[in-house]
Amino acid sequence: MDDATDTGITTTHGEGLAPPYTLAALWVVRHGQSTANVAYAEAERTGSTLPLPGRGPEVPLSDLGRAQAGALGGWLAGLAGGRGAGGNGPDRASPDPANADPANAELVGPELVVCSPYVRARQTWEVMAGHPGVVPPPLLVDERLRDREMGVFEMHPPAAMRARAPEEAARRARTGDWFYRPPGGEALADVVLRVRDFVGELDRAAPGRRVLLIAHDAIAVAVRLVCAGVGARAPDRLPPVPNASVSWWENDGQRLRPARWGDTAHLDPPGPGGSPAAPVTPATPAR
Repeated sequence: MDDATDTGITTTHGEGLAPPYTLAALWVVRHGQSTANVAYAEAERTGSTLPLPGRGPEVPLSDLGRAQAGALGGWLAGLAGGRGAGGNGPDRASPDPANADPANAELVGPELVVCSPYVRARQTWEVMAGHPGVVPPPLLVDERLRDREMGVFEMHPPAAMRARAPEEAARRARTGDWFYRPPGGEALADVVLRVRDFVGELDRAAPGRRVLLIAHDAIAVAVRLVCAGVGARAPDRLPPVPNASVSWWENDGQRLRPARWGDTAHLDPPGPGGSPAAPVTPATPAR
C-alpha cells in the first residue's frame, strides 16, 4: 500500500524517498580477492583464534584476485565495445561495434574513476586499467571510500575476536553490524554517513557524468542505502557483495535507480569469493 501525505509525496511502504542526482550512471566494483580473504576463510576452517598480521589498508590482492581484476578489465572494455571508457575526446580510441556486448548495448563506460586508498582496491584498478581494451579515465583517490574500520579488532577473524573479547563479540551479535561500533572503529551506519557525504559531493562536482568506484563491500552496501533515499530501511540481512562484483545504478532522468547488484557474470567460471551465492558480507574487516 502507498503512503500519501498532504505534501503530495507518495512513497511505497518500506521504500525510501530517493533524492535527485545528476550523475548519469554509478558503478561500484568490489576489489578482487585479497590475501586477507584467503586467510579469513582458512581461519574459519581451522578455528584459529589468532589475529592476522599487518594492517588492513595494506592488504594486497591474492593471485586469484589479480585474475579477477583482469576479468573486470574485460568487463570494462566490453561496455558497449569500450565506448566512452575514457571519455569521448579526440585522443580516445574509437569503439569497435563488433566488440560490443549486446547485454550492455545501452551503456557507455565511465568518464571518471574514484578509488579507495586501500592497496587491494588500487591494485584492482591498476590491473583493470592495464587491459588492452581499456583507455583509462581520469583517476581520483578518496579516503571516504575506505573499508569499514574495525578499530582494536582490525585483522581479527570472528574467532579471534571472540577469544580476545567475548563480551564484545556478544555485543556485536546482540546489536547487529548496522549499529555495532567496535572500540576505535565504525558501525555500518557510520560508513553510510561518509558515503552519503561523498556521493552528494561527487554529484555536485561531476554533474551528468558516469562514474566508477573501486572499493569494498561495505561501500557498495552504503551506496545502495544512500541511493534509496530518506526513510530507506537497512536490510535485515546484509546483501552479498562478492569479490570482483559489479553493482550499478542508472539515472532515470532524476534519480539513481538500481540496475544490477553484485554481478559476477564477467567471472567465468567464478572463483572463490566470486560466486553470487557466496556468504560474503561487509561485516568482516580487511576484505
